[in-house]
Parts: sequence; C-alpha cells; structure tokens
Amino acid sequence: MKYMLIMRATDDAYAGMANFDFDEMLATVGAFNEELIRAGVLVAAEGLTDAEEGVVVDYSSEPPLVTDGPYGETKELFNGFYILNVASKEEAVEWAKRSPISGPGFKTEIRRVSSIDEFPQDNEWVKRERAWRESTGQL
Repeated sequence: MKYMLIMRATDDAYAGMANFDFDEMLATVGAFNEELIRAGVLVAAEGLTDAEEGVVVDYSSEPPLVTDGPYGETKELFNGFYILNVASKEEAVEWAKRSPISGPGFKTEIRRVSSIDEFPQDNEWVKRERAWRESTGQL
C-alpha cells in the first residue's frame, strides 16, 4: 500500500528553518532518505517552494478565483511530502516518527494513496487510466 507523508509546519517553525545550516539539513534529510531507499519503501520525496511562490484556485465562485500566496489565515504550511510503499498504516507511522524534520511546530499527516484497483474496473475512464499507467510503466 502507498501512503503519503505530508510534511507540515507552523509559520514559526517554518521560519525557524531559515536558521538551520542548509548543508547540514541536506545531509540529515539525505541520510533519512537513504534509509528509506535501503528499506525499499521510498516511491517519491519532494520539497516545495515557499508559499509566496504558490497560488490557490478557489472554486467557490464562477469563474474560480486565483489568489497569489502567501495565504491568509495560515496556521500550518504544507512544505513537502514523501510517498512510501509499505505494508500498513502502522509502518508508515513508524517511518514518520523517524523523520529528521521534527520538533515543536512540525507535523506529518499520513494518508493512504488510493490504488486504481479500488475503482470500478469496467468504467471507461478507469480503463483508459489503467492503459496509460501500463504504457508508462506505472503498473
């Protein structure tokens, strides 16, 4: 099963990361990533640019409203993610507990990634997606 570990931080915790030595942070996170790779569970891992560079598309109106970052009322910023292929949610939790990106103001949300096998296989759109995934080596 695949699980997404969503790395979140409060504004203060995220700002505090600016005080970390960048090379030291890369070495620490790199060592954790290497553990995930050696364990054979890492599918993807990406960091995100600052919220100031992002936009939000709000579908509450027609046409949708596009707002530049930074976002108002931000309590926690989503600043990166991992996708792990593990046997259970409990295993995903154990990996999250080992994350070097931790401390006050940091959280990891864990969500299972749905598999295409969970959708009706006789649906035309599911068939098309399955064919695309097979053609690109994703199944």
